[in-house]
Amino acid sequence: MKAALITEKETISFLEFEEPEPGADQVVVDITLCGICGTDIHGYKTPGPMRPSICGHEWTGVVSKTGVEVTRITEGDRVVVSVPPSCGSCSACLAGQMDKCMTVLEATVGAGRFDTPHGGFAAQIAVNHWRTFLADPRLTEIQAAQIEPTTICFHAVRSTPPALGDVVVVQGAGPIGLTTLQWARVAGAETLIAVEPDPNRREVALALGADHAVEAGDSAEEFVKDLTSGLGADVVYECAGVAPALQSAVDLTRRGGKVSLIGLAASDAITKPAEWLRKEISVFASLGYTHEEFEMSMSYVADGRVDLDAIHTGSFPLNDIEEAFSELSSGVSEQLKVLIDPR
Repeated sequence: MKAALITEKETISFLEFEEPEPGADQVVVDITLCGICGTDIHGYKTPGPMRPSICGHEWTGVVSKTGVEVTRITEGDRVVVSVPPSCGSCSACLAGQMDKCMTVLEATVGAGRFDTPHGGFAAQIAVNHWRTFLADPRLTEIQAAQIEPTTICFHAVRSTPPALGDVVVVQGAGPIGLTTLQWARVAGAETLIAVEPDPNRREVALALGADHAVEAGDSAEEFVKDLTSGLGADVVYECAGVAPALQSAVDLTRRGGKVSLIGLAASDAITKPAEWLRKEISVFASLGYTHEEFEMSMSYVADGRVDLDAIHTGSFPLNDIEEAFSELSSGVSEQLKVLIDPR
């Protein structure tokens, strides 16, 4: 069996693996679709190989084999990649911080017993059964393949929620930003402003519920100040994942406001600490999600409260994965969420 991995900067290689057999606590999943994440694009543009278990970590599929110890999942179940419930025995759980469970973190980053020799850019994958969650039967395959990144945004907005009536800015109208924008609306934001340099993505943001969509830069700061009578936004969700956006998020926020970091910047950021102090900014950062949040997020999508179909713009067969990565990393692609189909 061949699996696609990032083996060097801007290089994807098809490596040969034996057809997977499940360990005692594992299941084998026949991959239906696997999303290309912004983290994958960062890995593609960075020197050196990308960690195999992270390369292709947004997948859905059907269980074809189960290990002898597995009882919660059976052959034929449609599943989505997820994380386990809090373990109750790690240092965080024993301290009463079960939402920061170290076992859940291990699963989030594909480490320890959750490590795999490749990700979901393959026909099959063998994983610890706790990395799978039964897919809501109301979800389409395309929706199911986007639940993992959608839940990351759900977790971020749940961790840094807007108050009813808040003015909210979302920096970046890629898949993460467009999903965060929708969760912010569900959470009670009154005015939503998308900040995005690409005009096509600004149009999508407006179609998905943004009240305003403005170009990034000084014009965005002026727009937000004018709209809020000079105050600034109550909450800014930073989804662009570029270093300069960290300071611009603070610039757009009112005194006493909140900044939520979701996008992963690949380089260090230059900031103005005096401005952070002057504004008394509260900064939050989000990584991953909890088992409970995964089920909640999936239900909202199945109920039609969050639109993932508008974010999916294309699917590529596995053999064309290098073309998909090259286009997405070009900086001029009109694609938003791209899924890889190994079938």
